[in-house]
Amino acid sequence: MAGKIRFSLLAVTLLAVLAACAGPATPVTEASPESPAPTASGMATMLYTHCGIKELRVDDTFFLAETPLDDGQGNPPPGWGNPYQAGTVTVSGSKAVFRDDNGHIITFLARPGATAFLKVCS
Repeated sequence: MAGKIRFSLLAVTLLAVLAACAGPATPVTEASPESPAPTASGMATMLYTHCGIKELRVDDTFFLAETPLDDGQGNPPPGWGNPYQAGTVTVSGSKAVFRDDNGHIITFLARPGATAFLKVCS
């Protein structure tokens, strides 16, 4: 009798352990295409300003300044570094926002399908 009880306890314990190790009842799938776009927050960046503030690239996405800035001669406006301005960029969906320690804030809008800058200056 004691052997049957031990065997039953062992079987119940083994069943509980196996059930705890089982995978989820429904399969885990990849994110759907309708999932929200990933957000990148506060990534350090060097914004190219040599010909004014017009474009930005983050990873494989090219963005255009919502309001391009220059000094009227194709240079960055006063107070901006040349050829680069250090700062951070936050990307959310199709918008990227550049901020720096000088208080500059520029919003950029994604150019879907773009594979290069519109204009490369020297």
